[in-house]
Amino acid sequence: MVDLDSINIEPFLTRYDIVMESKESPQDIASRMYPEEPALRKVAEDIVFLRSKNIEADVQAALSEFSPNQVIDSGLLRGIEIVSEIYDRGIYYLPHVMVAADGFDKGIKVAEKALEGGRQVKGTVVMHAAEGDPHDIGKNIAAVLLKSNGYGVIDMGRDVAVDDVVATVLSERPNVLTGTALMTTTMSAFPRVAEKLQEKGVDIPFICAGGAVNRGYVESFPLGVYADKAAEGPKLVVKAIEGWDWRRIRENWDKLIRGTMEGE
Repeated sequence: MVDLDSINIEPFLTRYDIVMESKESPQDIASRMYPEEPALRKVAEDIVFLRSKNIEADVQAALSEFSPNQVIDSGLLRGIEIVSEIYDRGIYYLPHVMVAADGFDKGIKVAEKALEGGRQVKGTVVMHAAEGDPHDIGKNIAAVLLKSNGYGVIDMGRDVAVDDVVATVLSERPNVLTGTALMTTTMSAFPRVAEKLQEKGVDIPFICAGGAVNRGYVESFPLGVYADKAAEGPKLVVKAIEGWDWRRIRENWDKLIRGTMEGE
């Protein structure tokens, strides 16, 4: 197995077309978002600049000055927030996010060991890639972003049978269900999941995403809420946590995703 920590992957990940067009570098964007405290900033920098080999030692050092919650919220989560911002701008892309996620996971394990009673989460999301679909990269990115926003994630993996999805939702009682489909032959699993959940009296938002689906399709069946990209997940999930049902999220989708929800 390749040791990612021993390889300088940056030359392979640079999108020169974006670099030429972008007015801001990752360093410029990050500098406005870093925590002021040096130890927490160092943790965030490890995430942003993919220094996963340093993260465990730097988290441990930060824990000597700050509480586990502070290290998680102001160091690790801030780093992922910055990565998300840079990704949204098209400067970072998939490999960057996955390496950053690896560093985040390493760091969170160190911090959680020092956290009495475990880490509290805002709510729970069950995630899966549709039955018959072997593609789960988009789901994995979405999972990282949801975790970084403080949500508990139950990741069922890829090619998950409809009945297994329904059974997990019934047993875990999450606030939100998500599904991804990159193949037109697998997207038909989503309305079947929704139908079976409604038969069981479950009425939670079911966020559906992936290259095979569009908004019109997702909104053609009950529970369905469309997400065009992974970064939209937290914006939709937070409303479910606040008590919005799938109908209200659908009705306000444009406002939520465009960021114009003033006064709500």
